[in-house]
Parts: sequence; C-alpha cells; structure tokens
Amino acid sequence: MLRLFQTNEIRDVQELQGDWDFQPINEADEGLPSDYRYRMPVPGCWEMHPQFTTYQGKGVYRRTVEISRKGAIRLVFKGVSHTADVFFDGKPVGHHYNAYTPFAVVIPDVEPGTHEVAVVADNSFGEMSALHVPNDYYTYGGLIRPVAIELLHELFIERIAFTPIRSSEGWQGTIRLFVRNIGNRERRARLQFSLGGQEIAAGTVDAMPGEIVEFSITKPFPGVIPWSANDPKLYLLKAQLYVEGQEVPVDDLIERVGFRTVTTENGRIQVNGEDVVLKGFNRHEDHALAGAAIPYPLMVHDIELMLDMGANTVRTSHYPNDERFLDLCDERGLFVWEENHARGLSLEQMKHPLFAKQCEDCNREMVENHFNHPSIIIWAILNECASDTPEGREMYRTQLEQIRTMDSSRTLSFASHHRDRELCFDLADIVSFNLYPLWYEDEDPLELIKQARLWADQAGGLGKPMIISEFGADGYYGYRDPSRVKGTEERHAEIIERNLAAYVSVPFLSGMLIWQFCDCRVTEGTGWLLTRAGTQNSKGIVDRYRRPKLAYSVVQRYFKM
Repeated sequence: MLRLFQTNEIRDVQELQGDWDFQPINEADEGLPSDYRYRMPVPGCWEMHPQFTTYQGKGVYRRTVEISRKGAIRLVFKGVSHTADVFFDGKPVGHHYNAYTPFAVVIPDVEPGTHEVAVVADNSFGEMSALHVPNDYYTYGGLIRPVAIELLHELFIERIAFTPIRSSEGWQGTIRLFVRNIGNRERRARLQFSLGGQEIAAGTVDAMPGEIVEFSITKPFPGVIPWSANDPKLYLLKAQLYVEGQEVPVDDLIERVGFRTVTTENGRIQVNGEDVVLKGFNRHEDHALAGAAIPYPLMVHDIELMLDMGANTVRTSHYPNDERFLDLCDERGLFVWEENHARGLSLEQMKHPLFAKQCEDCNREMVENHFNHPSIIIWAILNECASDTPEGREMYRTQLEQIRTMDSSRTLSFASHHRDRELCFDLADIVSFNLYPLWYEDEDPLELIKQARLWADQAGGLGKPMIISEFGADGYYGYRDPSRVKGTEERHAEIIERNLAAYVSVPFLSGMLIWQFCDCRVTEGTGWLLTRAGTQNSKGIVDRYRRPKLAYSVVQRYFKM
C-alpha cells in the first residue's frame, strides 16, 4: 500500500511489495553479487531477520518485473535506508541519500518483457554522510518503505501542490501542477481538474524535451467544509493530462487535500483562525516487531493510542515520516510537526562539506512530497544543533528561508536546548524548547517554563508562540518499586505529571510534546550512548511493544482536561 487512497486511475502503477532476493556485500565490493542466499520482505528492515539483527553495512535487494509495453518507466522508492544505489538490468540508474524521503528513477525506452531491479542499500556510517551519524535512535537497513513501478507516457504529471486560501469571500485554492517531458520533442498538453464537486478546464501547457513546466490556477470553492482536528474533512483533487490531438487522457494524478489555514497571531497558534494548544508526543518510527518498517495496522494502533490519551499532535522526530502515517493523521485529525533529518549535530559536524547539500535535498524532498497534507501545520529543522553560534545561525537562516520560499502557508520552528544562549528564535515563527526538568537537572517545571519565556523574549521570540517540544524521563516498563527511584514507572509518571501540571497552568504556552510516545532502539556506541541501557531510549509512555506504562493514565488525565 503506497497511500491510503488511490493515486492514479489512468497511469499504470504496480506495487513491488513481497519477498525480494537479498545478499549482504562488503564495503569494497563493486557491482552486484552473482548469488543471493536470502529472501527479505519489502517493505521491511533486514534487522528483523535473525542473522542480521545488528548488521550495519551494504545489502543488495533484487527482483524481476514484467513490462507490458515499450516505453518509459519510473521506479518509485518511498524510503531506502540509508543510502540507495539503484540498478536496472545490471546497470546503475540512480543514487539517493536519506532514508526518510521518497525518490524516483525514470528509465526511458524500456522494452517489453522481464527485467531485473536491484537496489544496494547501505546503513553504515561514513565520511560521505553528514546527517546519518550514531544517534539517539537506530538507523535500520533496507527498503523500509513501499516500492512501485510506473509505466509512463513521455509527458506526465510530476506532482501537484495545493494551497488553501481563506478570505472574506470564502475558501479558495491555488493548484500548482508540474508537467514533465521526458521525450525528444516539444509537446503541448491540456489539463483538467476536479475538486470539491467542481470540474475545472484549466488550459494548456507547452513543455520542451527534458523540461518540467509549472502550471498554476487559483479558483474559489464555495461550500467546502474546512479541515480541523474535530472534523478532518478531506477532498480528492484529481488532475488529468491530455496530449494535444488526443481525446482521452494519457496520464493522471490524484492527491487528497484539506481546506485549512495556519497563523501565529497574538502569541498563539491558530488553525482556521481559532487558537489551538498542541498536546501530544514525539514519535520515532520504531517498533519491536517491525523496526522502522511499521505496517499499516501498527500505524493505526499508534494513532489510536495517542488519541486515547487525548493527544491532538505528533512530532515526527527526527525525520520526515512515512506518507501513510501522515495520511492517517489527515484522516484522524492529528496536527503534525514534521522536521528534516538532522539531530544533535555540533558546529563541527555542521561544517561537514556535504551538510548543506544533504539538508537542502532533505528539505526539498520533505516539502515537495508532503505538501498536500493538511495535518502538517509546522515545518521544522535541525533539532538541537548549533543554533547558539554565529556560524550555525547562518545555516539555520538558509534552511528556514529555503522552506519558507517553497511553502509560505505553514509555520516554521526548530527545537532548541540552548536556553539563554539561543541565537535563532527571531528566524522562526514559533519558539520551541527541549527541557527536561526533574530528570537531567532537579529544576521546578513551573519556574523553568517561566524562565524559558523570558529567554525567548530576550532572544528574538517576543510575541511569538512557544512550545515545549520535548520533556520527559526514563521509565523502564515493568520496573515498579516503592522506592520510586529514577527509572521506575512510578518516578516516570510523577515527573510527567509535575511537568504537565505546570504547562497547563500557564497561559502563554501553545504546545507541550512529551518525549516520547514509545521507547525506541538507539545506536550502540561509546560516550553518552553508553547511558542508554540495553541500547534503548526508555522515555516512552508506552514501550517498544506499545504496552502502556503507569504514565499513560497521567497523560490521559491532563490531555483530556
């Protein structure tokens, strides 16, 4: 399942889920192996195989595909961890860095018949990676998200971007459609849209060979129901492409959209003009039974647990999430803070020669691919990086400006742990702090949150909404003891309660996001990673199997107030 709705009615799309051949290879190996000894499910993580539970390195996935007619194809990968090299009939056709954003490879003039697709996935750490480093979560290996093959016309719809607009006259929407020409001659296309019961004859576009042409149209949509947390109304936006001289469409693309606005006025966050307070969780894509390749029923389970606790928000810490999970957030009415893939990097790490390019690519792929999700109300970058330095400030400025240029309809933020040393709050729309009172330091949550507001006001955040983007404590599932020492479920629940009691009592707070929803696996390593017992971050309100801890009922009580 690529998405939770049908994305094409005309374009021929075949999902490539199921078992693929698999073979680990050495770092120095060039080309593809001649023998494959294993089978691996796709999507899936190779760590779920008993012989690869801790494997870091390269692994090759292979399968055959049947092509019914001569022409161009596109191989679509929703996520390969962490680096992917794609081969078609033994020849390299594509390379991609970053596990958490989709990418596609177009191959022209493919003959009908049986062909071989192979992917070299690599989850090892190395000098060619600025973002994928040993961290407080685990980077699983493999084809962790769905894969598909598409049969293309030489003129096709690359993507759609929908921006809702609310005015005194009602709802409007701007539809931007990107048409790509992979043929060898100029082509003209006619475009047709449908949305909210309207059929829209949009006009024509001309595309030169190798060109991607943007077409834009703004239309009123009277009578539509806005998307909100209480009533997450969604609409199918259908686009069809007709090549000049033909009466039937040659390509189509369907997106699902919602009408809602996001603003920050009077120091608060508004959705459709109404103030909202974000209550929810940070969530890693990690499950004891599936690693990062979480199947649909377990995604639904996560959503239902969060809703059962009264949450209205989830933060995709610390990378763009699976589109199917975002689809669920759209359907269930969960607000989403989505952020790029960069966590806890020092200034030295941010000076890596590939850092700027890899962040730029991740930001672009995140925004372009997830643009149409009404649940996403915040784009964020660079969790706990060097925003307390002048050099780091310029990097934050560059990335926030990049995203703002791509999408001005959402708010921007980043999570800071620098307290009074923060230098970048003036660049964001929302100021966000990661604070852990009663855990790392014996601080009073109420006094600390008041102090944080003063830090923000003095550092360029005056008048801006404020979120506590992380707070929490370790609680080891099943470790219950009357001593209530740190690590017990009792102490964990107490710390969560004292934090929540403080945060719901102050009028200036626009959000509180618990670290974290579920326990997660972390990278095995030295230094501070040795503090993670059993290579686990155990601050979840539920454990890796989603078994609730004592803090679960505490969260319910405060989030449902």
